[in-house]
Amino acid sequence: MKKIKIIENPSSGRQSVDKRLDRIVKLLLDQGYTINKFLTKKKDDAMNETIKTCKEDWDLIIVSGGDGTVNEVAKGIVYGKKKIPVAVLSSGTVNDFANHMKLPKNPNDFVKMINKGYYMDVDLGKINDNYFVNVAAGGLLSNVGYQVLPETKLVLGRLAYYLEGVKEITREGFDSIRLDIKSDEFTGTEDILLFLISNSSSVGGFKNIAPKANVSDGYLDAVLIKKSGLPDIANIIVSIFTGDHINHPNVIYFKSKSIEISSTEDVPIDIDGEYGGKLPTKFEIKNKAFRLLTPE
Repeated sequence: MKKIKIIENPSSGRQSVDKRLDRIVKLLLDQGYTINKFLTKKKDDAMNETIKTCKEDWDLIIVSGGDGTVNEVAKGIVYGKKKIPVAVLSSGTVNDFANHMKLPKNPNDFVKMINKGYYMDVDLGKINDNYFVNVAAGGLLSNVGYQVLPETKLVLGRLAYYLEGVKEITREGFDSIRLDIKSDEFTGTEDILLFLISNSSSVGGFKNIAPKANVSDGYLDAVLIKKSGLPDIANIIVSIFTGDHINHPNVIYFKSKSIEISSTEDVPIDIDGEYGGKLPTKFEIKNKAFRLLTPE
Protein backbone atom coordinates (compact mmCIF):
# COMPACT_ATOMS: atom_id res chain seq x y z
CA MET A 1 0.00 0.00 0.00
CA LYS A 2 1.36 3.40 -0.96
CA LYS A 3 1.15 6.47 1.24
CA ILE A 4 0.47 9.76 -0.56
CA LYS A 5 0.75 13.26 0.88
CA ILE A 6 -1.31 15.89 -0.97
CA ILE A 7 -0.12 19.49 -0.67
CA GLU A 8 -2.78 21.83 -2.03
CA ASN A 9 -2.82 25.59 -2.48
CA PRO A 10 -6.56 26.33 -2.06
CA SER A 11 -6.19 29.88 -3.41
CA SER A 12 -4.82 28.55 -6.71
CA GLY A 13 -7.42 27.94 -9.41
CA ARG A 14 -11.20 27.64 -9.13
CA GLN A 15 -13.94 25.20 -8.13
CA SER A 16 -13.19 22.91 -11.08
CA VAL A 17 -9.79 22.19 -9.52
CA ASP A 18 -11.38 21.14 -6.22
CA LYS A 19 -13.69 18.77 -8.11
CA ARG A 20 -10.76 17.25 -10.00
CA LEU A 21 -8.74 16.76 -6.82
CA ASP A 22 -11.74 15.26 -4.97
CA ARG A 23 -12.20 12.80 -7.83
CA ILE A 24 -8.51 11.86 -7.75
CA VAL A 25 -8.64 11.29 -3.98
CA LYS A 26 -11.72 9.05 -4.34
CA LEU A 27 -10.10 6.96 -7.08
CA LEU A 28 -6.91 6.54 -5.04
CA LEU A 29 -8.77 5.61 -1.84
CA ASP A 30 -10.85 3.06 -3.76
CA GLN A 31 -7.58 1.49 -4.91
CA GLY A 32 -6.24 1.17 -1.37
CA TYR A 33 -3.91 4.16 -1.15
CA THR A 34 -3.42 5.98 2.15
CA ILE A 35 -4.04 9.72 1.69
CA ASN A 36 -3.27 12.75 3.83
CA LYS A 37 -4.09 16.25 2.62
CA PHE A 38 -2.39 19.48 3.69
CA LEU A 39 -3.81 22.91 2.75
CA THR A 40 -1.43 25.85 2.52
CA LYS A 41 -2.38 29.14 4.16
CA LYS A 42 0.67 31.34 3.68
CA LYS A 43 4.01 31.59 1.91
CA ASP A 44 6.46 28.74 2.61
CA ASP A 45 3.73 26.43 3.97
CA ALA A 46 4.18 24.05 1.03
CA MET A 47 7.97 24.08 1.45
CA ASN A 48 7.83 23.44 5.21
CA GLU A 49 5.26 20.65 4.83
CA THR A 50 7.46 19.01 2.18
CA ILE A 51 10.48 19.13 4.50
CA LYS A 52 8.33 17.49 7.20
CA THR A 53 7.11 14.88 4.71
CA CYS A 54 10.71 14.01 3.78
CA LYS A 55 11.36 13.10 7.41
CA GLU A 56 8.34 10.77 7.53
CA ASP A 57 7.30 7.58 5.73
CA TRP A 58 5.61 8.83 2.54
CA ASP A 59 5.96 7.32 -0.94
CA LEU A 60 4.63 10.16 -3.08
CA ILE A 61 3.68 13.85 -2.95
CA ILE A 62 0.86 15.26 -5.04
CA VAL A 63 1.15 19.03 -5.33
CA SER A 64 -1.91 20.95 -6.51
CA GLY A 65 -1.14 24.57 -7.37
CA GLY A 66 0.63 26.86 -9.78
CA ASP A 67 4.34 27.30 -10.49
CA GLY A 68 4.90 29.06 -7.15
CA THR A 69 3.51 26.12 -5.14
CA VAL A 70 5.50 23.61 -7.21
CA ASN A 71 8.57 25.76 -6.54
CA GLU A 72 8.04 25.51 -2.77
CA VAL A 73 7.67 21.72 -2.94
CA ALA A 74 10.85 21.45 -5.02
CA LYS A 75 12.76 23.53 -2.46
CA GLY A 76 11.34 21.35 0.31
CA ILE A 77 12.65 18.25 -1.46
CA VAL A 78 16.15 19.77 -1.68
CA TYR A 79 16.16 21.01 1.92
CA GLY A 80 14.57 17.75 3.17
CA LYS A 81 17.36 15.76 1.45
CA LYS A 82 15.02 13.00 0.27
CA LYS A 83 14.03 12.75 -3.39
CA ILE A 84 10.39 11.72 -2.91
CA PRO A 85 8.60 11.45 -6.29
CA VAL A 86 6.20 14.33 -6.96
CA ALA A 87 3.04 14.33 -9.10
CA VAL A 88 2.03 17.83 -10.22
CA LEU A 89 -1.67 18.65 -10.69
CA SER A 90 -1.64 22.10 -12.26
CA SER A 91 -4.27 24.46 -10.87
CA GLY A 92 -2.71 27.93 -11.04
CA THR A 93 -3.40 30.81 -13.41
CA VAL A 94 -0.24 30.05 -15.38
CA ASN A 95 1.27 26.56 -15.14
CA ASP A 96 4.35 26.79 -17.34
CA PHE A 97 6.23 23.84 -15.87
CA ALA A 98 3.28 21.41 -15.93
CA ASN A 99 2.33 22.51 -19.45
CA HIS A 100 5.91 22.08 -20.67
CA MET A 101 6.00 18.55 -19.22
CA LYS A 102 2.54 17.74 -20.69
CA LEU A 103 1.26 16.50 -17.33
CA PRO A 104 -2.35 15.20 -17.24
CA LYS A 105 -5.20 17.24 -15.76
CA ASN A 106 -7.97 14.69 -16.20
CA PRO A 107 -8.47 12.74 -12.91
CA ASN A 108 -8.52 9.29 -14.58
CA ASP A 109 -5.35 10.02 -16.54
CA PHE A 110 -3.69 11.49 -13.45
CA VAL A 111 -4.39 8.35 -11.39
CA LYS A 112 -3.18 6.17 -14.28
CA MET A 113 0.10 8.14 -14.19
CA ILE A 114 0.44 7.43 -10.46
CA ASN A 115 -0.30 3.71 -10.91
CA LYS A 116 2.26 3.36 -13.73
CA GLY A 117 4.93 4.98 -11.55
CA TYR A 118 7.05 6.37 -14.40
CA TYR A 119 9.28 9.25 -13.38
CA MET A 120 12.20 11.34 -14.53
CA ASP A 121 14.76 13.30 -12.55
CA VAL A 122 14.68 16.94 -13.67
CA ASP A 123 17.01 19.87 -13.05
CA LEU A 124 16.44 22.83 -10.77
CA GLY A 125 17.88 26.31 -11.08
CA LYS A 126 19.76 27.60 -8.03
CA ILE A 127 20.11 31.20 -6.81
CA ASN A 128 22.16 31.44 -3.61
CA ASP A 129 20.07 29.33 -1.17
CA ASN A 130 16.95 29.58 -3.34
CA TYR A 131 15.81 27.32 -6.17
CA PHE A 132 13.51 27.55 -9.18
CA VAL A 133 11.68 24.90 -11.16
CA ASN A 134 10.93 26.94 -14.25
CA VAL A 135 12.38 30.46 -14.53
CA ALA A 136 14.12 33.38 -12.88
CA ALA A 137 13.68 36.77 -14.54
CA GLY A 138 14.35 40.49 -14.22
CA GLY A 139 13.47 43.64 -16.11
CA LEU A 140 10.38 44.57 -18.12
CA LEU A 141 7.17 42.90 -16.84
CA SER A 142 9.09 40.32 -14.78
CA ASN A 143 7.44 41.57 -11.57
CA VAL A 144 3.89 41.13 -12.87
CA GLY A 145 3.56 37.63 -11.40
CA TYR A 146 4.00 38.65 -7.79
CA GLN A 147 2.27 42.04 -8.08
CA VAL A 148 -1.09 40.53 -9.04
CA LEU A 149 -3.15 39.90 -5.91
CA PRO A 150 -4.22 36.24 -5.34
CA GLU A 151 -7.90 37.20 -5.20
CA THR A 152 -7.56 39.02 -8.53
CA LYS A 153 -5.96 35.98 -10.13
CA LEU A 154 -8.78 33.83 -8.76
CA VAL A 155 -11.47 36.03 -10.34
CA LEU A 156 -9.82 37.13 -13.59
CA GLY A 157 -7.40 34.26 -14.29
CA ARG A 158 -4.80 34.92 -16.99
CA LEU A 159 -6.47 38.27 -17.81
CA ALA A 160 -5.16 39.58 -14.47
CA TYR A 161 -1.58 39.22 -15.73
CA TYR A 162 -2.33 41.03 -18.98
CA LEU A 163 -4.00 43.92 -17.16
CA GLU A 164 -1.09 44.21 -14.72
CA GLY A 165 1.31 44.13 -17.67
CA VAL A 166 -0.47 47.04 -19.33
CA LYS A 167 -0.31 49.00 -16.08
CA GLU A 168 3.41 48.24 -15.73
CA ILE A 169 4.25 49.42 -19.27
CA THR A 170 2.15 52.56 -18.76
CA ARG A 171 3.96 53.26 -15.50
CA GLU A 172 7.54 52.34 -16.47
CA GLY A 173 7.62 52.52 -20.28
CA PHE A 174 10.32 50.52 -22.10
CA ASP A 175 13.25 51.51 -19.90
CA SER A 176 16.32 49.27 -20.12
CA ILE A 177 18.70 48.21 -17.36
CA ARG A 178 22.48 47.94 -17.72
CA LEU A 179 23.68 44.46 -16.80
CA ASP A 180 27.10 42.89 -16.42
CA ILE A 181 26.86 39.26 -17.51
CA LYS A 182 29.55 36.65 -16.91
CA SER A 183 29.55 33.02 -18.03
CA ASP A 184 31.76 30.63 -19.97
CA GLU A 185 29.50 31.04 -23.00
CA PHE A 186 28.86 34.81 -22.95
CA THR A 187 30.41 37.74 -21.11
CA GLY A 188 29.60 41.40 -21.62
CA THR A 189 27.84 44.58 -20.52
CA GLU A 190 24.48 45.14 -22.20
CA ASP A 191 21.45 47.43 -21.95
CA ILE A 192 18.67 44.90 -21.41
CA LEU A 193 14.88 45.22 -21.36
CA LEU A 194 14.31 41.73 -19.97
CA PHE A 195 16.39 38.72 -18.97
CA LEU A 196 15.13 35.18 -18.43
CA ILE A 197 17.14 32.31 -16.96
CA SER A 198 14.98 29.32 -17.79
CA ASN A 199 14.87 25.60 -17.08
CA SER A 200 11.99 24.85 -19.49
CA SER A 201 10.91 26.31 -22.82
CA SER A 202 7.62 27.71 -21.49
CA VAL A 203 7.52 31.05 -19.65
CA GLY A 204 4.52 33.27 -18.93
CA GLY A 205 2.24 31.11 -21.06
CA PHE A 206 4.55 31.41 -24.11
CA LYS A 207 5.63 27.90 -25.06
CA ASN A 208 8.78 28.75 -27.06
CA ILE A 209 10.57 31.51 -25.14
CA ALA A 210 13.56 29.23 -24.57
CA PRO A 211 13.02 26.87 -27.52
CA LYS A 212 16.13 24.73 -26.95
CA ALA A 213 15.53 24.23 -23.22
CA ASN A 214 15.48 20.74 -21.74
CA VAL A 215 14.65 20.17 -18.07
CA SER A 216 17.20 17.38 -17.68
CA ASP A 217 20.15 18.47 -19.85
CA GLY A 218 22.17 20.01 -17.00
CA TYR A 219 22.01 23.53 -18.46
CA LEU A 220 20.12 26.77 -17.91
CA ASP A 221 18.89 28.69 -20.96
CA ALA A 222 19.49 32.44 -20.93
CA VAL A 223 17.27 34.76 -22.99
CA LEU A 224 18.23 38.46 -22.95
CA ILE A 225 16.22 41.03 -24.88
CA LYS A 226 18.36 44.08 -25.56
CA LYS A 227 17.21 47.70 -25.55
CA SER A 228 14.95 48.07 -28.59
CA GLY A 229 12.57 50.43 -30.31
CA LEU A 230 8.87 49.66 -30.56
CA PRO A 231 9.08 48.05 -34.06
CA ASP A 232 11.79 45.63 -32.91
CA ILE A 233 9.89 44.83 -29.71
CA ALA A 234 6.78 44.05 -31.75
CA ASN A 235 8.80 41.85 -34.10
CA ILE A 236 10.38 39.96 -31.20
CA ILE A 237 7.01 39.39 -29.50
CA VAL A 238 5.43 38.03 -32.68
CA SER A 239 8.37 35.68 -33.35
CA ILE A 240 8.25 34.31 -29.77
CA PHE A 241 5.27 32.18 -30.81
CA THR A 242 7.48 30.17 -33.18
CA GLY A 243 10.74 30.44 -31.24
CA ASP A 244 12.38 32.45 -34.04
CA HIS A 245 13.02 35.41 -31.72
CA ILE A 246 16.34 33.87 -30.68
CA ASN A 247 17.65 34.73 -34.16
CA HIS A 248 16.76 38.42 -33.82
CA PRO A 249 19.86 40.67 -33.56
CA ASN A 250 18.47 42.24 -30.36
CA VAL A 251 18.11 38.88 -28.59
CA ILE A 252 20.99 37.08 -26.86
CA TYR A 253 20.40 33.35 -26.32
CA PHE A 254 22.79 30.80 -24.85
CA LYS A 255 23.00 27.76 -22.58
CA SER A 256 25.19 27.66 -19.47
CA LYS A 257 25.70 25.82 -16.21
CA SER A 258 26.54 29.05 -14.34
CA ILE A 259 25.68 32.70 -15.06
CA GLU A 260 26.56 35.73 -12.94
CA ILE A 261 24.49 38.89 -13.43
CA SER A 262 25.06 42.21 -11.66
CA SER A 263 23.96 45.81 -12.07
CA THR A 264 24.50 49.20 -10.47
CA GLU A 265 20.73 49.64 -10.68
CA ASP A 266 18.03 48.32 -8.36
CA VAL A 267 16.85 45.15 -10.16
CA PRO A 268 14.41 42.76 -8.44
CA ILE A 269 14.24 39.11 -9.52
CA ASP A 270 11.11 37.04 -10.11
CA ILE A 271 11.50 33.34 -9.24
CA ASP A 272 8.68 31.12 -10.56
CA GLY A 273 6.22 33.99 -10.21
CA GLU A 274 7.34 35.09 -6.74
CA TYR A 275 9.68 37.84 -5.52
CA GLY A 276 13.19 36.40 -5.21
CA GLY A 277 15.47 39.21 -4.04
CA LYS A 278 17.64 41.52 -6.14
CA LEU A 279 20.79 41.54 -8.27
CA PRO A 280 23.67 40.82 -8.09
CA THR A 281 23.35 37.06 -8.09
CA LYS A 282 24.70 33.83 -9.54
CA PHE A 283 22.42 31.43 -11.37
CA GLU A 284 23.49 27.77 -11.30
CA ILE A 285 22.08 24.39 -12.28
CA LYS A 286 21.36 21.62 -9.79
CA ASN A 287 21.27 18.62 -12.08
CA LYS A 288 18.48 16.05 -11.69
CA ALA A 289 17.53 17.25 -8.20
CA PHE A 290 13.74 16.79 -8.47
CA ARG A 291 11.94 13.48 -9.18
CA LEU A 292 8.80 14.09 -11.24
CA LEU A 293 6.06 11.58 -12.12
CA THR A 294 5.39 11.57 -15.87
CA PRO A 295 2.75 9.89 -18.07
CA GLU A 296 5.38 7.68 -19.73
